[in-house]
Amino acid sequence: MSKFAVMEDKIEIMELNGGETMNISFIENNVPAGFPSPAQDQNSDSLDLNRELINSPSSTFCARVSGDSMIDCGINDGDLLIIDKALVPHDGSIAVCFIDGDFTVKRISIKEDGLYLMPENRSYKPIKVSEESNFQVWGIVTHIIKSVKC
Repeated sequence: MSKFAVMEDKIEIMELNGGETMNISFIENNVPAGFPSPAQDQNSDSLDLNRELINSPSSTFCARVSGDSMIDCGINDGDLLIIDKALVPHDGSIAVCFIDGDFTVKRISIKEDGLYLMPENRSYKPIKVSEESNFQVWGIVTHIIKSVKC
């Protein structure tokens, strides 16, 4: 496990437990978020989170976010990101990027005047990637795992 300091966030990159199956109980029926519905048969099956969340195990990593630059798109301090390094970035992708010696998570914005790393918090300014920047898209965020703290 490595820790990287970044401009507004800190990201701790973690390698996934290679190929090990992790089954948990799964209820096939949807759980209503509105009015309760009459009880239905609770068909319980198992669910492998690796199979549900990871398309390319050899290129997928997890990272824990520290910071608030992406809160307006639902990425909060302490969230766990699933990142696929094999995916091709495009305009609008949320990516873990390496720029000028630091890692950061931002939304990619391709404009006529260049490439920008966009925060999702009005307290932060966009980062313009210049030709002089040491820049690399390290991977694309595919899922966010959150804790629900009541």
